[in-house]
Amino acid sequence: MKPRITVVGSVNMDLVFRTPRMPAVGETLLGHEFRQIPGGKGANQAVAAARQGADVSFIGAVGDDGFGDFSQQCLAKEGINIQHLARVAGVATGVAGILVEDNGSNSIVLAAGANATLSVDQIEAATSVIGAAQLLLCQLETPVDTVTRAIAIAHAQGVKVVLNPAPAQQLDSALLKQVDYLIVNETEASQLSGISVSNQASAQQASERLLELGVGTVLLTMGGDGALITQAGSSEFIPAIKVDVVDTTAAGDTFVGAFAVGIANGLSVSDASREAQYTAALTVTKLGAQTSIPHRHEVLDFVKARKVA
Repeated sequence: MKPRITVVGSVNMDLVFRTPRMPAVGETLLGHEFRQIPGGKGANQAVAAARQGADVSFIGAVGDDGFGDFSQQCLAKEGINIQHLARVAGVATGVAGILVEDNGSNSIVLAAGANATLSVDQIEAATSVIGAAQLLLCQLETPVDTVTRAIAIAHAQGVKVVLNPAPAQQLDSALLKQVDYLIVNETEASQLSGISVSNQASAQQASERLLELGVGTVLLTMGGDGALITQAGSSEFIPAIKVDVVDTTAAGDTFVGAFAVGIANGLSVSDASREAQYTAALTVTKLGAQTSIPHRHEVLDFVKARKVA
């Protein structure tokens, strides 16, 4: 049977500009190209999980505009259950303006649109979908109250919870105590723990602080350096997979989605994290969010080729 994962999260249309560098204030800069690509942290993570073989249900909201139509079609095409993807009248679908430099670095500006309307009532209406999953996956591009309710429902029904608290913001310790796997980058770990993360030592300190706040397992992703796994009484650092970087957009989301599938398939945290590293590494070799997320057979071929090399 396929692992069952329910995602509560955002749907955005990404407006992607390739640029030689970031423009200065007041500067008009000639870019290389423009593309319109489906994205949003929730949708990206749902697509990543689906492409790694999971049976995915999605809870979210889009507007009644062309971007909403296209986003809905893209999720359905992936085989994702969109029964609880609401269409909100008179509201725009979420949009992300993304500048991608030639070196692969990016800067992103979000307009939440319909994502901001996702309500607790919609979560309540999807209680059975949450309860039927092996794992609930959430981020913070939708209202925190909505995410909090979804996590509470999952926790009460024994469904494992993965939280990617992005964009970074403060969270109540009562919420963190219901999170089985917290996946954070350096910025998010710093804000949640109160410890500035600048290297592996400070990453360890921040992760231990998050465990003290009640989180079950902390995965602190450090971009091209790798990821630190911290659990009660143990920690492990997993180096990143080195590749030629084209665009880092959705690399973190791909890691989260692939990790969730690994855990739902019964892998250890270490093995699930290693698979997620390979999957995320493939993502940065292509442009865009969902356009860059690999399928399972691509990951297996990639792993095989790296081991042979």
